[in-house]
Amino acid sequence: MRYSRSNRISEEIKKIVSSIIRNELKDPRISKLLSITHVETTRDLRYTNIYVSTFDNQDDNVDTIEALNKAKGFIRKELGKQLNLRYTPEPIFKPDNSIKQGMYMNDLIEKVNKDLHLQQEVEDDD
Repeated sequence: MRYSRSNRISEEIKKIVSSIIRNELKDPRISKLLSITHVETTRDLRYTNIYVSTFDNQDDNVDTIEALNKAKGFIRKELGKQLNLRYTPEPIFKPDNSIKQGMYMNDLIEKVNKDLHLQQEVEDDD
């Protein structure tokens, strides 16, 4: 499958923004357990949606998104320095809860399997 130009640029933005957040941003509201899960850049390369997930509680996720949106001017400037594009896309940070939802689903599956195992043990004893 051939990647479009916006997909390639999205992957590059993901690498650059991860590096910027890890090495250059000093805001204490940004969680240390941060993961950029997905980046989508529009076809005209004007905007890029950056989906962020934290492994802390929900309040930290909201604070982290707020802090990243406050720092998006700095992040855009750094993106412009590292990307060779006519227009630097404006970053828009959005929360991504897919990791938490996956962990919740995994817990439910484990609970159902445990219940089935206990039910089989009871039937075997009869």
